[in-house]
Amino acid sequence: MEKLLWVLSVQDNKDLTMQVLDALSLSFNTRLKWFEICVVSGIFSILGTGLLWLPGGIKLFEVFYTSGYTAALASTCFLMGPMKQLKKIFETKRLLLTIIILSFLVLTLCTAFWWHKKGLAILFCILQFLLMTWYSLPYIPYARVALIKCCSSLLS
Repeated sequence: MEKLLWVLSVQDNKDLTMQVLDALSLSFNTRLKWFEICVVSGIFSILGTGLLWLPGGIKLFEVFYTSGYTAALASTCFLMGPMKQLKKIFETKRLLLTIIILSFLVLTLCTAFWWHKKGLAILFCILQFLLMTWYSLPYIPYARVALIKCCSSLLS
């Protein structure tokens, strides 16, 4: 907070933007802590699965699943930084996958609040998981290549 107050008291507008960005940036340890918090919060998506089979539990399932899924998505923003993450998800090679993932997120919520179809909700959740896994693999070196090789060896 002291850094932010110091930046706001600076009269030189030339470096003001850089100083504000520096004051608002998070340390690596802080980013790592928030990443861990978001990943642990992602467990809500798994806990919500148990609520699906309760009477009227589909809405609770969708709320827990969507909040856990969103927390898991937010975790990468803390590792990479929000602006860098936004630039990456809207790159041309990732844009279609990003749109599909967000569409399935919306469709999953629609099954809970309007369509009330448990089977469709589970299908959309499974597809979200698979798409998010495919989306996340390039962040791990050679992970997609290894997955493709494993799947092809299992199929042959």
